Amino acid sequence: STAPSPGQAADGHGAHTEPAPSQAATKTSIPGGLQMSQDGYTLTPETTTVKPGEATDFRFTVTGPDGRPVTGYQVQHDKKLHFIVVSRDLGSFQHLHPEEAGGGVWSVKLTLPGAGAYRAFADFAPEGGTGLTLGADLHAEGDYTPKALPAAGRTSTVDGYTVTLDGDLTPGASSKLTLKVSRDGKPVTDLQPYLGAYGHLVALRAGDLAYLHVHPDGEPGDGKTPAGPEITFYAEVPSRGDYRLFLDFQHEGTVRTADFTARAGELPAPAATTGPEPTATPSASGSHGTHNH
Repeated sequence: STAPSPGQAADGHGAHTEPAPSQAATKTSIPGGLQMSQDGYTLTPETTTVKPGEATDFRFTVTGPDGRPVTGYQVQHDKKLHFIVVSRDLGSFQHLHPEEAGGGVWSVKLTLPGAGAYRAFADFAPEGGTGLTLGADLHAEGDYTPKALPAAGRTSTVDGYTVTLDGDLTPGASSKLTLKVSRDGKPVTDLQPYLGAYGHLVALRAGDLAYLHVHPDGEPGDGKTPAGPEITFYAEVPSRGDYRLFLDFQHEGTVRTADFTARAGELPAPAATTGPEPTATPSASGSHGTHNH
């Protein structure tokens, strides 16, 4: 499958210029976050032991094509690098903000809530390069049993806030998702900017934890984007299946995270055609229709 990479159609960069087959296989078949290395860049954790429930000074580097730690980054969504840590069962989510410790080393206080397997993502764009998401596995020692994926739903509650989800994920198409924030039954209309928007949404595919780029519609101060209660995003998912959505939003100086499980169902319907209906011809195989693969 060579479905467009997540986020292309949403941000307007998905020009319809077909790359050579070898490029297509490289650039469009693998979503972000599934690899530690891509395009010569490698995510390398320096911290090897993380004890559950204990704050750890977690350090890592991103090495470039020259084999040296990268020190030049573009600022995206107010940060040079976004660091996401989730449990493998997608029950735990953390959006952290590492600091540069010098020499291309990043440092962040990391607390893994319990024993088990985790996945860390570094989302960044090196100077002179394009955006990348690299992933690495982490492990907190101890016995654990993975939890079942939360059931799909359209309402999430956190700290007295209720967030509702409107919109559906369609594989291979740009999907409009609108999240509405309320508190005590009243719409929240004074959301505060967070990472250059009124909300920051991360989408992860259940199973392999593919990291999908999601783009907000509008930005604070543009004269047309209200500060709530609705926050709109555009996402593109590559396949059917379950996805976890994590929305970070800021209100009254505190960032909170609402989470959802959403299911991507049918592929986009083919363009309608006009003309007379074909006449069915009985056959020994029965009337099961033509299967287009």
